[in-house]
Amino acid sequence: MENKGSDEVEKLKTKFYSGWNNVKYSWVLKSKTSFSRNSPVLLLGKCYHFKADEDDSPDEASCREPEDGFSMGNVEAFRKDFTSRVWLTYREEFPPLPGSTLTTDCGWGCLLRAGQMMLAQALVLHFLGRDWTWSEALTLQPLDTETWTTTAAKRLITSLKASLQGSPKISSRQSSEPQSSSHGSAEEAEAHLKEMYHRTIISWFGDTSSALLGLHRLVRLGLTFGKNAGNWYGPAVVAHILKKAVEEAMDSGLAGITAYVSQDCTVYSADVADCHKPPRARQESVSPPVAEGGPSKEDQAGSAPILPDSQAVIILIPVRLGGEKINPEYFEFVKNILSVEYCIGIIGGKPKQACYFVGFQDDSLIYMDPHYCQSFVDVSTGDFPLQSFHCPSPKKIPFSRMDPSCTIGFYSRSIQDYNRIREELSKLLQPSTKEKYPAFTFVQGHGRDYDLSAGLTPEKLEWPFIRSPPRTVTTTGDFVLL
Repeated sequence: MENKGSDEVEKLKTKFYSGWNNVKYSWVLKSKTSFSRNSPVLLLGKCYHFKADEDDSPDEASCREPEDGFSMGNVEAFRKDFTSRVWLTYREEFPPLPGSTLTTDCGWGCLLRAGQMMLAQALVLHFLGRDWTWSEALTLQPLDTETWTTTAAKRLITSLKASLQGSPKISSRQSSEPQSSSHGSAEEAEAHLKEMYHRTIISWFGDTSSALLGLHRLVRLGLTFGKNAGNWYGPAVVAHILKKAVEEAMDSGLAGITAYVSQDCTVYSADVADCHKPPRARQESVSPPVAEGGPSKEDQAGSAPILPDSQAVIILIPVRLGGEKINPEYFEFVKNILSVEYCIGIIGGKPKQACYFVGFQDDSLIYMDPHYCQSFVDVSTGDFPLQSFHCPSPKKIPFSRMDPSCTIGFYSRSIQDYNRIREELSKLLQPSTKEKYPAFTFVQGHGRDYDLSAGLTPEKLEWPFIRSPPRTVTTTGDFVLL
């Protein structure tokens, strides 16, 4: 009897904590972000110019609310591209996480969410390509702080009342979903196929224990790294968790892709080449399934398939770009990285301040913010609403506020792709007269050819730049903290 009472108190505490964080984190949303018309905007390798040819005004422009009667270059193309990126945020009211009674990740799961967003971008590149955009992207309304915070407060009161009275939870999910159009033409059929891929990718990140890349799976994998639900997960730990999640995903849809994490800021080319070789246990064909209505094997034949003799690799590189603060010498490097299309973004930040960086303009970074608590969405149904998985409101912060601890991600479709990526990035990594040390390096051979320490301790995962005693093979370009 006493245990039952304790359980009820614990559940009530969890609900209150979830509701309070929902109110708290609703306040971080701003209703408007301003962009300069005179400078280009870079978004994961795509360049956008907001200034119209006939306009010489130095005024700033909102990327969401262009002035009436004024054509601001391709601002709408930027809006559509940004909104099409998969947005994964805090959620509440999902099934308890492994090893805990928590039913929300508010206040601690932001870096896991940022990692999920980076991984989702890799899967978008893999199945849909960089030019893909969501057809409904421009129909989403800007996030309004007052409206969303009021809704959050109402949910808190409803949740507490339900707990005290023992009544069922009231879900605030929206069921508005655009009607599917007929697929009479080849163009419409292709659009329908891409939408199924889009929905499949999001379903892999659902907040249930069965979701292959969902929060529950990541938390379970985190236990092997000494991390529990409710702990802070650093960028390097998240990189290793994502790698394990992709490798262990038992689904034919993910058979054509794997992940690699660099060691001590060094990418070993032979190890990446090995990753591009398909494991014998995996199927040769890629067939990403979705819930009902997903693309059939015949449909997928027309999509961009992975070559049967290789698999794609998500390359994750944990780095530290300074001491307590980011070193200004790395600003240009970060800009260069975010300017290439095979970059899948950068994740990093301090506890409760993690971000997913996707672009920049001038001296400000553009990022997607996971710090908004939304209600659980059941992605197991074929028609789950997609609106809460896309953000129409980009945010910006100065480069100087970027945390130096981060993980950079790249997508390599084949070994030929990797050779090109390595060649291009090696040029970007060449230190200037001011920059004496690159953020990371490429080295020929396997990691096992070097005298690296055996095993990855939790301390080394948190600080991925601790080096072992001198290596048996001398290399150049070792990482040194500026």
